[in-house]
Amino acid sequence: MKMNVTMNLWSWKELLYVLILTLMAVPIVIEYGLFHYLLGLFENELYAGTATGFAMSLIFLGGLYLIVLKPNHQSWKAFGVQSFAIKHWKFILWWTVILIVASILIVVGMSFLGIGTANSKTESLQSQMTLLNFVIAFVSAAIISPVYEEIFYRGFLYRFFSSRFGIIAGLLISSTIFTIVHIPTYNTLPVNFVSGLIFAWAFQKTGSVIPGIIIHGAFNGLAVILTSFA
Repeated sequence: MKMNVTMNLWSWKELLYVLILTLMAVPIVIEYGLFHYLLGLFENELYAGTATGFAMSLIFLGGLYLIVLKPNHQSWKAFGVQSFAIKHWKFILWWTVILIVASILIVVGMSFLGIGTANSKTESLQSQMTLLNFVIAFVSAAIISPVYEEIFYRGFLYRFFSSRFGIIAGLLISSTIFTIVHIPTYNTLPVNFVSGLIFAWAFQKTGSVIPGIIIHGAFNGLAVILTSFA
């Protein structure tokens, strides 16, 4: 089941409203304001970051529902929240392996340029390693983030742009936006872009965001495990 990219489901006005909410309001109010408030409350960057990520997921999904789905009388199926063919499981495995191999090659290449992969998130987890902190980090990275990010960046953004400009443009535009929102963790941006391409392609080939959620979750979960026990 391939996704149909010929139908324009949503308007440019809806896209603008969603982008203002997610790329302007969320970074200022949630990622900066709420995070620093929670950091002062918890005095723990991992806890503050996880709580902030959960709040972001609610706002992203709530915004999509109120701005896009409800006015158009659509269900979450419009974003690809639906089952997929059993035959696609083998491709999910291959796409996961490809993403891991590509990420390793990118990291190796960056190391030759003197660019490391450590950031505040990994350093916080490594410096405060407990079973509870590991579980919190794993759930946040492997479950919460993949669910709302795949629905938003692939189910909405990729489908919006690919329906207007074609598959390649949809892949590039949605992956570029997905990469930009990961700033200021600059050393992960190349991996973010490649992963965005793979997640969007999985959505295109299956018509469902669930394969992307599985690949995304497996990749992030593996990253947390390697970070925790490195």
